[in-house]
This record gives sequence, C-alpha cells and structure tokens, in this order.
Amino acid sequence: MTDFVSIERGLGPEGRVAVVRFDRRDGINALSPEAMRQLTEAARSFEDDGDTSVVVLTGGAKAFSAGFDLKDAEGRGRAEMDLGALRRHLKLGPRLTRAWQEMEQVTIAAIEGFCVGGGIALAVALDFRVMARDAHIRVPEIGLGMNMSWQSVPRMLHLMGPARTKQAVILADDRIGADEASAWGLVEHLAEPGQALAGAMALAEKVAAQPPMSVAMTKLTVNRLAHALDDLASHMDLDQFALAGMSQDHKEGVAAFLQRRTPRFRGR
Repeated sequence: MTDFVSIERGLGPEGRVAVVRFDRRDGINALSPEAMRQLTEAARSFEDDGDTSVVVLTGGAKAFSAGFDLKDAEGRGRAEMDLGALRRHLKLGPRLTRAWQEMEQVTIAAIEGFCVGGGIALAVALDFRVMARDAHIRVPEIGLGMNMSWQSVPRMLHLMGPARTKQAVILADDRIGADEASAWGLVEHLAEPGQALAGAMALAEKVAAQPPMSVAMTKLTVNRLAHALDDLASHMDLDQFALAGMSQDHKEGVAAFLQRRTPRFRGR
C-alpha cells in the first residue's frame, strides 16, 4: 500500500505544532478512498496527543486536492454496488471531514494550486485556511450531477452566508480566486505563491504560543455553538448523494468530464 500521508510533530514553540502532508506526488492529489482513509487516520492519531496544539494540513506544491478520484478503481466500483454497500462506502467522506473538524487541536489548511470538490469539503472542516494568491477553488459536484455532501454546505454557510454558498456550489464551472475567496470569508489569510505553508506555520506558531488548554476549550465552545444544527441540516447528505448517483444526469456529468466535453443535462 502506498503512503499518501506523512506526519511531522514537534515543530514550533515548545514543539506544539505538527504538519500533516497529503501528497500523492502526481500534481493532482485526488482523494481516492484509500487516501481518505489515511487522512482520517492521520486526524485520529492526534486524539490522545497532549503535546500538539496546532495541526497544519498541506497538500502538494501544485494542488491541495483535486477532490474525489473519479478514475480510482475502488471509487468507480460504486457503480456496481447495491444501495446498502453504496451507503456504507459513501461514509468515507463524511467520516474524513468529521475527524478533522472534531480534533481538539486547532487546524489550519495551507492551500497551493487548486482546491476542488472534496478538497474544499476537507478544507472547510478545518479551523483556518491560508491560500496562495495564485491558487483557486472550484466546487464541481453539481456540474457532475451530484450534490455537495460531506456536511460541507453548513460549514460553507457559516463562513460565507447563503448567497455566496449558493454561488460557489451551484455555479460549478466558476473558479473562485484567492482574492474572491478571501473577500467572501472562505479563507482567512492569503500568502504569496509558494508560501501558503509558511503562512500557515506563522499562524500556527502564534496559536501554539497561547495556553494549550484554554485554546482547546475555546475551540470546542465555538464549534459546538456554530455547528449545533449542522447534523440536522445535512443528515440526508449521504442519501441525496446516493440518489443523485443513480440519475442519468450524474452518468452524463461524469462521462462528459472524462471525455472532456460539455455535458447535456435533462433532469433525469
């Protein structure tokens, strides 16, 4: 099995910063099912880590993540699964984002290149986002005949408000540049090209210099208040995704993507 994720601990003030690197070394950094499992386990590895106050998640030099890997053999096998097996497999994404959101440590995403689909879903599950000025974000799910799931819509709504969330999610072909993402509230800090990780580390060091227990308790309180209704709002995410995946529009969207052509949707 190939390791897509590595962890470096003991960085920053008093060694309280860790860096998780997700890099498939292919310039795309797609989220295959195996990559999602590894990223979930990376988050869970900090559950009993009292020495780490801040975790920085970074992707490759050219991409944070291209989102779900539509070409991965295991992922494409979903088309042959019965509904029960499909629902179980679709839990990989929500499980990943939940693991990162529920970490006691403060989490920071360092975004270079592009951050697409599932990459956005992962990034908005973290506490802060630092984005290179030449990077961009895109949410292509609707353009592929799917819904934006993994509890991403409530998280994006908290950051941007309803109109911007609709704009980002519904207008699937629109790229959101770094300046727009910052103005909308989708990212908190901008960095020069190639310096997103450095910017994230600078922020991490400021957080790590604060009293660890007070920081952890404050994060917990804010998250509980902000996300109190998220489960209620998105409890049908998974089933909506499964249902959309059975539509002709989804098949057309994926086929058009793989064939590099414009899709023709018919509401079927």
